[in-house]
Amino acid sequence: MNVNYTNLNYSKKPKVFNRPERFIEGWYWVIPSKKLGVGEIKPVTILGRELVIYRGEDQQVVILDAYCPHFGAHLGEGTVEGNELRCFFHHWKFDAAGFCVEIPCLDEPVKVKTKSWPTGEKYGLVWVWTGETPQQPLPFIPELELDECVSAFGKRLIMNCHPNIFMINAIDTQHFNTVHNLLSEFNFEKQELNENAITFTNTTDESPDSFLIKLIRPFYKKSVNFSLCYWYGMTGFITIGIGILQFNIMFASRIIEAGKAEVMTVFIAKKRQSIVGKLYNILVLWLSQFVIEYFINNDAKILRSIQFKLKSPIDFDQSIIEFVNHLENQKALKWETWYIDRIRDGEMGEIEKRPKREKWNDELVND
Repeated sequence: MNVNYTNLNYSKKPKVFNRPERFIEGWYWVIPSKKLGVGEIKPVTILGRELVIYRGEDQQVVILDAYCPHFGAHLGEGTVEGNELRCFFHHWKFDAAGFCVEIPCLDEPVKVKTKSWPTGEKYGLVWVWTGETPQQPLPFIPELELDECVSAFGKRLIMNCHPNIFMINAIDTQHFNTVHNLLSEFNFEKQELNENAITFTNTTDESPDSFLIKLIRPFYKKSVNFSLCYWYGMTGFITIGIGILQFNIMFASRIIEAGKAEVMTVFIAKKRQSIVGKLYNILVLWLSQFVIEYFINNDAKILRSIQFKLKSPIDFDQSIIEFVNHLENQKALKWETWYIDRIRDGEMGEIEKRPKREKWNDELVND
């Protein structure tokens, strides 16, 4: 039986969902924190935009546009001095906000500025906000929002599909049975945490034909809790609660060339100080990695060749439709430029935001 839905017309392409040329303004992962030491600088390309990232003496991470606003030399060839970055070519020096603070051949620097991007660190990753001022906190697991956590990295994946398609795999209730024989019944309840974050939760009490239930029933008789939290359509947290065991897995993804997904897998647990607690975390993190790799291996051959089109949705696709609707209501940016896209008469218009040239030269503003 087909679902009655009113908020999304599949006769037209969604403006954001599964579109390789657009993404939601928000926080996206850059590199693992441990890959960037004090005084180190690295070139990175995130969502098509070339950037440089460095860590100053104050331990803070700074992300700037990649090219010097003077002659266009790549700042990744420069050096970190204290908390500032000096260009290799003419030795112009820029502070963490992107302002030029020193030009060797002048007594005072000219008023020039390169673009600086908001950054943060959480769950062992460096994150960048793709707009001016962060409108939301760094992505978090609702169940661990106020807790200090430890994390371990799994595999970095390149998937031959858009990150949105990779993400909806976790709320595709049909494939839980057809591919994984996981649970005989899933009934997700949706809740929007804010305009950029949405959760889906399910509690299963009895499912005698399920592989998972058969596996755990000799040890655990109560319900199994399964929840997902998505941020910006490209960062997803899966939480599985089985009694005292709670598995938390993050898939932090971003679009790369040809609309493919680059995904960092992170396993997360609440930090515990005791020896028993630390051993418990080691076990949980290891089991999380084992389980997720099993499911990814099963799904990989589908995601390698899928050409996603949802033309005939049925009841079991309701969560996917709700996820798409959630994304369509968010601010869309252009891949590579990070300029804002507007909708005109139901279609995406041309890029509206252009570089502002007011007090400071060469500053890109994305209001």
